[in-house]
Order: sequence, then C-alpha cells, then structure tokens
Amino acid sequence: QVQLVESGGGLVQAGGSLRLSCAASGSFFRTNVMGWYRQAPGKKRELVATITRGGVTNYADSVKGRFTTSRDNNKSTVYLQMNSLKPEDTAVYYCNADVTLYSGGISDYWGQGTQVTVSS
Repeated sequence: QVQLVESGGGLVQAGGSLRLSCAASGSFFRTNVMGWYRQAPGKKRELVATITRGGVTNYADSVKGRFTTSRDNNKSTVYLQMNSLKPEDTAVYYCNADVTLYSGGISDYWGQGTQVTVSS
C-alpha cells in the first residue's frame, strides 16, 4: 500500500508565501509523475503543477511565475513553493503520484488534502 502525506498548508495574507510538501511512503518501486491539484468550494478539482521524475514541470496558467514545484526522488517527496498568493488561490490542495509497484503495475494515488487559505 502507498500513502501520500501532505503538509504545509495554512492561512496567509495576500502576497505571502507557503510551501507544501508531500511524501510518499509504503511499499513501492518508485514514484513517477508527481503533482499538485486543488479544489475550491463549489468548483471542480484542477491541475496546479506536475513534475516528472526527470524534473520536467508543467503549470496551470493561473500559477505560472508564482508557484514552483520540485522533488527529491531519494525521499519520494514533491514540493510546491507558492509565492505572491492571491485570495483566488484559496482551496484544498491535493498531492498526486503515479507509482510503479514492485509487481510492475502502475497505480495512481492521492493525498488527503491540505487547506490553503489566502486572506485579502
């Protein structure tokens, strides 16, 4: 079984910064693409950023230039540095990981979510 545990959410004023972390644990061969999604009240879950094992990143247009994702493959951990936060960034942020298991199979996992609230 694979678990994704997020940390780093909280309340911040507009213009501030937060850093989210997500660590994968359990029994697996390796993590592949890892990423962040968010869901605001009354809205669908949306992509924020993804990063491949080799470090290739992809960002939603709404966060380009403000958010940066990175990862530590040795720790099976992905990070999201969020700068210049805006009230519209308020949402529950979810970590996602595509994982290769020892069986050779590939499965997709989600974290439990962490709340980010940006006050104006």
